[in-house]
Amino acid sequence: MEIIVPIKQVPDVALNIKVKDGAVVEEGLSYVISSWDETALEAALQITEDVGGEVTLLTIGPDKAAESLRKGLAMGAHKAIHVKYNDAKQTDSFAYAKILQKVLEGREYDLILAGKQAQDTDAGLTAPMLAEFLGLPQVTNIIRFSDVSEQNITLYRKGDHATEVLEMELPGVVTVNDSLNEPRLASMRGIMMAKKKPLEEIELDAIGVSADMSGAQGSMTETLQFDKPESRKEGKCFEGDEADTVKQAMDLLVSEAKFLA
Repeated sequence: MEIIVPIKQVPDVALNIKVKDGAVVEEGLSYVISSWDETALEAALQITEDVGGEVTLLTIGPDKAAESLRKGLAMGAHKAIHVKYNDAKQTDSFAYAKILQKVLEGREYDLILAGKQAQDTDAGLTAPMLAEFLGLPQVTNIIRFSDVSEQNITLYRKGDHATEVLEMELPGVVTVNDSLNEPRLASMRGIMMAKKKPLEEIELDAIGVSADMSGAQGSMTETLQFDKPESRKEGKCFEGDEADTVKQAMDLLVSEAKFLA
């Protein structure tokens, strides 16, 4: 089975991200593979270990995005595609999906396996749009999969009221919930082998992406500015008899928080 895993290099959200004058401060940022994409990669590796095949990583980004591809190769992916692109900050899900469509047209694959969303935007739109552009079936937010073959896959997804079970014909597009698995760590042997695995580099004009399809011109939305969320107010601690503390808490919920007003 041939599986394509699109990955996105994003700022490490575990670090303290600073905002100044409506923009994210680049100095001091470190970049990682989006956590949902790591989960998708782990799922793809598990499938190929079970039924055979290869995993191809695909990213769109500047030169430094190759670091994330090499990490994915070290985890076990077989090959990678790097679409060189420097307008990431002005690009929305629609434009990314259009570029991915251009990359994948004419290529052979059985499954596109992606993260449910990227941890920098949390939009969750690129993969569903890509499925529409390619004319493929899609299932989003899966928490388990089974009965994988070259023709079909059974998928379990989080529904509004219960777990939904669907069978999808391949090729198709699937997005994963980050509860699906725990991504493996790259071994020293994997890191060494990653240096020898094929990494294809593609320029935008080579796949027919014109200037009006990239950056702000190719996007349907615009980011005006970033704002740092307000800090949470310090909480209150109530001590003493339970009957008194419950009354104090209820009074504050009504008078200050207006929660029960």
